[in-house]
Amino acid sequence: MTVDPGDKRLAAAVVMDDDGRVLLVRRSATERFLPRVWGVPCGKLEPDELPEDGALRELKEETGLLGEIVRKIGESSFVSEYRGSEVKNWQDNFLVRPLTLEITLPEPDQAYLWLPPSELASAGIDIDAYNLDVVRQALTNF
Repeated sequence: MTVDPGDKRLAAAVVMDDDGRVLLVRRSATERFLPRVWGVPCGKLEPDELPEDGALRELKEETGLLGEIVRKIGESSFVSEYRGSEVKNWQDNFLVRPLTLEITLPEPDQAYLWLPPSELASAGIDIDAYNLDVVRQALTNF
């Protein structure tokens, strides 16, 4: 993956429990990017942070969960807008096994669900195609 200095690097954690269910978190209404949309824990990497470490850090920050990387499942990219400029976002995606199960969400209007993969498309939740593709990477390589 070739990343330019102005590009953003991200990491995502597709958390799958021992029953094969996937964790989805609904973003807060106060988020600038994709408010109230369901997705997997994900966020921007710190400078010089390894993607694996970033995925686990974001998981802890966004859910309170501790996890361990099972394996890298793929990469994704998308373009977003920041202060009137387009930014290319490069994302490493990881399958993660939870080491703890008590979820604590940072904002009161957030929610979470553990869903069997077969219910992802039919659960009546607002999950965007990008997050759905990240989850499918995990299921394809499961």
